[in-house]
Amino acid sequence: MALLWSFITMNTHSSEEILIIDVRTIEEWNKGHINAAKHIEWQVISEKIFDLTSNFDSEIYLYCRSGNRSGKAKKILDDIGFTNVINAGGKEEASIMIDRIMQNVND
Repeated sequence: MALLWSFITMNTHSSEEILIIDVRTIEEWNKGHINAAKHIEWQVISEKIFDLTSNFDSEIYLYCRSGNRSGKAKKILDDIGFTNVINAGGKEEASIMIDRIMQNVND
């Protein structure tokens, strides 16, 4: 299944790139994370996002513990011009959402 990848960069039916980013601390990341996610702490996302994509239309899913930090990261990415950023909330919520998205992509 696609979620076994350490990072998802694939084409969906709409030919958009999908990125899943955990914006928690490295300590939280090390305790467990969604397998498909990359890690960028929310405070440095404006600098590090371009290591993953330069496509401002990429579909970007952000998550943290509760949705607060991912909300802050979403605002930062929105402010620099990314057009398709989703605050997926906490890790458990994000995992469910991403599973559904991947099922739709693989159909």
